[in-house]
Amino acid sequence: MTALQSPGSVGAGERFSRWANRHRKWLFAGPSIVFTALLLAVPLGWTLFLSFTDAKRSVRREFDFNGLSNYAEVLTDTERFWPAVWRTFAFTGGALTFELILGMIIALLLWKPFRGQGLVRTIILLPLVATPVAVGMMWRLLFEPNIGFINEMLGWVGIPPQPWLADPSTSLATLTFVDIWQWTPMVAIILLAGLTGLSEEPQEAAKVDGANAWQRFWFITVPLMRPVIIAAVLLRGIDALKTFDILYATKGKGGGAFHDVETLNVYAYGLSFDYNEYGLASAVLILFFLLILGVIWVLQMQRKAKES
Repeated sequence: MTALQSPGSVGAGERFSRWANRHRKWLFAGPSIVFTALLLAVPLGWTLFLSFTDAKRSVRREFDFNGLSNYAEVLTDTERFWPAVWRTFAFTGGALTFELILGMIIALLLWKPFRGQGLVRTIILLPLVATPVAVGMMWRLLFEPNIGFINEMLGWVGIPPQPWLADPSTSLATLTFVDIWQWTPMVAIILLAGLTGLSEEPQEAAKVDGANAWQRFWFITVPLMRPVIIAAVLLRGIDALKTFDILYATKGKGGGAFHDVETLNVYAYGLSFDYNEYGLASAVLILFFLLILGVIWVLQMQRKAKES
């Protein structure tokens, strides 16, 4: 067959082979990139489209374009939308702060090998095994004001029962604690991976110069770990902003009777599935998406500023 081929066709085949070899990473990754882009672009485009309409009540009902009316209504809603924005960032900020601190402490404790280290790592990772809904239901039973085990334990030391999830003033902080309990191990694993890759030479040089443990951590470990810390903040922060399962599983519709844990996700879910306000819900989701992009942009700018 090779003898029957013309020189021109052989040359074309060789040129294509060389081109494919130079661009093989895009040829292999291209289908996945296109599929992922479509998977993101189609729902986002449809949500953006609905946000400019008066779609409500039924998916089969005809709807009309109403311009920016949905956005104007949402942005002037001081009873539900802006409190939901505050709760979203309060929940995310509180959870992320403690998860970073505790995750770093756990990572430092696991940094150096010791007997039983594998068992300790397995135990620490157990919260990640359960689904968020199961975690929410478990802690809902533990925090139950009358028969919950947490109040039972407090009674052993003479502390009166606490309302926990039943009190609007403590429910958001309680669920922040639940999020910290479940996701601190993930942050610890990310930070531990970064610590494992650090060179020991700067630490040894600092020891020779007389630096104590805190000085070595703050002036050597933290600066070297800054890219890993920023990556952990990005991954966990974006995930915490989108938290829905635990909040809905523990407090139900509207984030509770007084909307005490109603974040933007819970608010948008209620508008869409409880009140069938598809246009308004889409506007909330688009604004939420822009907020997440804004947070990512700020973190990226801070990372570039520190690297320069």
